[in-house]
Amino acid sequence: MNKQRIINIVRLFAGLVAATAIIVQLQHSMATGRDLGNFFSFFTIESNIAAALLYIGAGIYGVVNPNARPLSTLRGAITLYMTLTGIVYMLLLSGNEIALQTTIGWVNIILHYIFPAIILLDWLVFPPKEYLQAKRVVLWFIFPTLYLVYSLIRGAMTGWYPYPFINPVTNGWPTVVVMIIFITFITAVIATALSLRTRQYRPKVSM
Repeated sequence: MNKQRIINIVRLFAGLVAATAIIVQLQHSMATGRDLGNFFSFFTIESNIAAALLYIGAGIYGVVNPNARPLSTLRGAITLYMTLTGIVYMLLLSGNEIALQTTIGWVNIILHYIFPAIILLDWLVFPPKEYLQAKRVVLWFIFPTLYLVYSLIRGAMTGWYPYPFINPVTNGWPTVVVMIIFITFITAVIATALSLRTRQYRPKVSM
């Protein structure tokens, strides 16, 4: 068994574990009468679902075809979102598991710590073997931007916001704007760092 096939098996296993954690937490939330619209409106849940699907799909295809490579731009985007999930949770949200609907201990650990760490480590150790240009990295910001717009609009309509730092009702718009700028800065720093990992594959310009 070659190294690439082993890597893909690990990716498949990680994706399946994350998917299991999401399903278990979803079932628990349904059993306790929690709002499913709210459940699927958390960035953590959405990013973990996307990451689990990517890793399961890439893992299965990679086991069958060991030379296959996940789509670099999509993989980079998922890595950004999951890294952001872990960092924002540790900096701003740790201890709020009930409000975040990750009330099962091992589920919370997987979704906020282990899976994000695995995906980031995977990118750092096994980066895509192609240079990611800035115009491709910019695409990574589409989903977080749409998510923010969605959360603010839905929050204004329902009175419920997924995270306290984007809740203008309790914190006021000045605080929300400052937090959005702060998280955008963190996102940009992470995205830049991830893209730099591929710079060794940058085409050389002939003089």
